[in-house]
Amino acid sequence: MTHPTLLVIAHGSRDPRHAATVHALTERVRAERPGLRVETAFLEFNAPSVPRVLERLAAQGADEVVALPLLLTRAFHAKTDIPSVLREARTRLPGLRVRQADVLGPSPLLHATLERRLREAGVRPGDVPRTGLVLAAAGSSDPEAIAVIAEIARELRHTGWCAVRPAFASASLPRTEDAVRALRAEGVDRVAVAPYVIAPGRLPDRIAAGAEAAGADVVADVLGPAPELARLLLDRFDEARVPVGASLSA
Repeated sequence: MTHPTLLVIAHGSRDPRHAATVHALTERVRAERPGLRVETAFLEFNAPSVPRVLERLAAQGADEVVALPLLLTRAFHAKTDIPSVLREARTRLPGLRVRQADVLGPSPLLHATLERRLREAGVRPGDVPRTGLVLAAAGSSDPEAIAVIAEIARELRHTGWCAVRPAFASASLPRTEDAVRALRAEGVDRVAVAPYVIAPGRLPDRIAAGAEAAGADVVADVLGPAPELARLLLDRFDEARVPVGASLSA
């Protein structure tokens, strides 16, 4: 095989909607770039596992794989779990070159996906100046990941929303419901909640429940298999293939 395989590594979930969404996204990636081999693996809860997919690829004669974490920030899974799994695979499969791509965020394409989901949920351009936005992420104990979410919220504030607050479903504060209520207390007339998560599951459900409990006016869907997200996966794949110090046009 002369072209690298793209291996998309998702976290996994007991919720069947999670794996279904991941597979829908990878199908869109295949449609965006016919001829590229795209495989999917999961860290836990779902099959196939990362080692199993890499073993199968090696047995089929693959010689290069770009492993792309389906993650929005560089937290524990991107810094520890996935590198560890890939190191073990390189030891067991010396004939298979495996490189790890960067995480997905931050990126303008993620902003575009958020905007798409908010439009689909009913937010019109004329609503934005009087709408407060809650950027609701899964949450992490990693300070770097939390700082990234806070910075994205600050950037979104400059796109016309009257106010933007970050919120988290776990590990960090504030919770979604607290952020919605804080915006109300500031006098914001209309509040929208945008889940900054890729696929459905327990934490996105917690975001939606908190938004409903606090009386948010609009709750967008998860990012899901949006065309912008599929293009972002391909961007990260292409970036990982370029040697350090080279340019994409070289």
